[in-house]
Amino acid sequence: MCVHLLCLSPLYKPCLPFNGNSTKSWRHPLANVLSLRHTPYVKSITFHPKALAFIRDQPLALKREIGEALRDLQKGISIGLPLSRPMPSVATGAYELRVRSATTTVRVFYFVKLANTILVFHGFQKKTQKTPAHELALGQRRLQEMIDGND
Repeated sequence: MCVHLLCLSPLYKPCLPFNGNSTKSWRHPLANVLSLRHTPYVKSITFHPKALAFIRDQPLALKREIGEALRDLQKGISIGLPLSRPMPSVATGAYELRVRSATTTVRVFYFVKLANTILVFHGFQKKTQKTPAHELALGQRRLQEMIDGND
């Protein structure tokens, strides 16, 4: 059984099984990651301080799912429904991550229209079917703050 995900790539030779006794479970150098054809350019992410504080306050499973989605966005991977959807009512180029756990539903707004960075500008717990108007307005204000450089 592989102990790292890179073994799942068809470009890798099969790993030696991890038997628990060996201190070397990694059999291939990191230089081989380049052969996986990842995008060499990765966008940065800029967080609004309140959005970052909101994400940090979430349970570990939700933080992990949000982080994985943002990492995919950084690498240029387009994510769609059910995890992400456009939010034209906030701004052109604004999207929401839709993350759910057994007890709560969380939305995180992000903006992708800038060349070098992804802006994460708002997060909230969703309690109703429709996104509340005050959350949309707050998202619009925070996005404008970040674009203007006043965050």
